[in-house]
Amino acid sequence: MTTDTTTLSYWLNWKFLICAILILAAMVVSLLLIWKYDGSSKSRSHRRENGQKKAAFLDKDDVWKTCYKAIHPNWLLAYRLIAFSLLLSLLTADIVLHGIRILYFYTQWTFTLATVYFLLGSSLSIRGCLQSCKGGSGASTDGVDTERGTYIAPVPENASVLIVSNGLNSHGEPHDYWGLALQIIFQMTAGAVVLTDCVFWLLIYPFLTDKNYKLHFLAVCMHSVNAICLLGDVFLNRLRFPFFRIAYFVLWTCVFVIFQWILHIFVSLRWPYPFLDLSSQYAPLWYFAVGILHLPCYGIFAILIRIKTCWLSRLFHSAMEM
Repeated sequence: MTTDTTTLSYWLNWKFLICAILILAAMVVSLLLIWKYDGSSKSRSHRRENGQKKAAFLDKDDVWKTCYKAIHPNWLLAYRLIAFSLLLSLLTADIVLHGIRILYFYTQWTFTLATVYFLLGSSLSIRGCLQSCKGGSGASTDGVDTERGTYIAPVPENASVLIVSNGLNSHGEPHDYWGLALQIIFQMTAGAVVLTDCVFWLLIYPFLTDKNYKLHFLAVCMHSVNAICLLGDVFLNRLRFPFFRIAYFVLWTCVFVIFQWILHIFVSLRWPYPFLDLSSQYAPLWYFAVGILHLPCYGIFAILIRIKTCWLSRLFHSAMEM
């Protein structure tokens, strides 16, 4: 039986108080991280004056060029267009079959975010490729580390090497805000898709679903295709992955939780996920556990990008020795 969530007794208790403190603390820490690394213009100016590299900055070319010279940016453009079309088709089909209420779930929020990423990524790839054809794009810059921006010495023009940026374009200017938005959405989506898929396949489906529940095609796609598409983009793009931007991922989840709380205050509905139900005495423990799960879910993509960087760096050294 579903507990009535519109009563005062459901909310005025120690369980909700602890969960609210956990959500508030996560939001405060996340906002402080964002302010420190993305929002402080004084800090940015100080780093630029000292010639220091800030991981948050990327070259305008980073949003549309590939991480490997041998792969033409048109391949990344084509991949993003295909991924966007696929995700949009699946999301549209899901809404048509189940109604707009399907957006009640975190899975659909994340799937929509992934679709927006590929839409914005495709747009910036088209812009970059068109500018390149017109001769408006700067030449490729020498490489830096994908996460920290460590300088790598120049290599011969005919060598196929890792290409990442020093945070400034060929004219010495930082990237545009659309590029920054793309990088932020990319990192939010990376963590969210891993969290969504892990929780569904490792927790909800085997333990928290009815015995008579049968997986349908869209359910499988909603918990796999977005992650697969993003992985392909990861191995092609040259976007950095500074770890502090886990703050945006945490805020994304917190906004979803607060949305659910507000909705359930006014309407007594079944919770989209059992561990969000505040009537359980284990609710604070569930909230804390899912919160901690954000670290490995985000870290998986950070590790994958580091592995990609190291692998391409080895190819770079091999090319230098030849």
